This record gives sequence, structure tokens and C-alpha cells, in this order.
Amino acid sequence: MSRVGGLLQSMLDVGTYLQGIRLAHFASYSHVRQVRLLERGADVSFAPNVSFRNAERIRIGDGSHIGEFSIVWAGNSTGRVTLGRKALLAPHVTITASNYGIERGTPVMDQPKVERDIVIGDDVWLGANVVVTAGVTIGDGAIVGAGAVVTRDVPAFAIVGGVPAKVIGWRPEAASEAAADGEFSTAELGV
Repeated sequence: MSRVGGLLQSMLDVGTYLQGIRLAHFASYSHVRQVRLLERGADVSFAPNVSFRNAERIRIGDGSHIGEFSIVWAGNSTGRVTLGRKALLAPHVTITASNYGIERGTPVMDQPKVERDIVIGDDVWLGANVVVTAGVTIGDGAIVGAGAVVTRDVPAFAIVGGVPAKVIGWRPEAASEAAADGEFSTAELGV
């Protein structure tokens, strides 16, 4: 079949239009209606395809940004998600404040969910494809490397990576603070 023939076949297929309606419905319940429920500070931005759930339990601090295709899901009944000021989420970050139970004998999807709050501090950077699980607190200034899965609390200013995420370094002091602490001479800093 030629490219034109394929295009015509798609345009004449009722299923194409039904799929468009399904996608519009998804965008409405996953983003548009949820955004109205968010508690967000000044200058918050997020991509138009970020998925929110139970947004009445999500708080986003001033100046934060959430990247494309990210998922921020609060729990169905109690689990809250709080992002501090200037939190930066790269594309495809997943934050979920609830997990299914895992006991044997009952399908996972039929088990009650376990909900726990997630707190992400000020000036935190979550790299692309990071996953943050229920109950985690990430301290102010922490950085989580791309692809990490955060299952435990992260100290302030730590740099973590891996699955599960572990501390692999610490954010350096600002050059002016380092000079004041005697780590650098002013000549090294060019002042």
C-alpha cells in the first residue's frame, strides 16, 4: 500500500477518531481536571502532558518545574506529595505516594494500597526517569541521578544514584562560601 493509501485508510477509519476521543478523555482526567486541584506556588511550570492523580493532596512550591511525561500521583485517601521551592523534575520522573500490598494469595492489584507521604525539599533536582516511592523524604538541595529509584530518605545536599539510590557524593559549596571557609584563596577565585 502506498503512503497516500495508508493515510486515506487511517482517515476513513472510525477507530482513528474514537482513539482521538479516548486520548482527549485521558488528557482531561489525568491533567486538565487535576491541575485545578493542585496547590501550587508562584511561577510553577509543568509540561502539558504531566500526569497528576489525587491532586488535592499535591503541593508544588514556588518556581518549581516538572518535565515532560512525568507522573505525580498522590494516594487515593491519605498519601500526600509535597515539592519544595525551586524543585526541578526532568522528563519521565515518577513520584507515587502509594503502593499495592504484596502478600501471597491475593492478586497484587486486588490488595489494599499502602499510602505514605513523599516530601521533596527545596532546590532538589530529579534527573530523567527517576522514580520516588511512597514514604520518602528528599532533603533540601539534593540531586538524584538519572534512572535512580529512591526507596529511602535522601540527606540534604547529597547526590544519589542507582537502584536503589545510594549516596555517591555531595554538592560542593558555592565558590564564595568556600573562600569564606578557607577552602580557596581569593586569588584562586579571581577576586
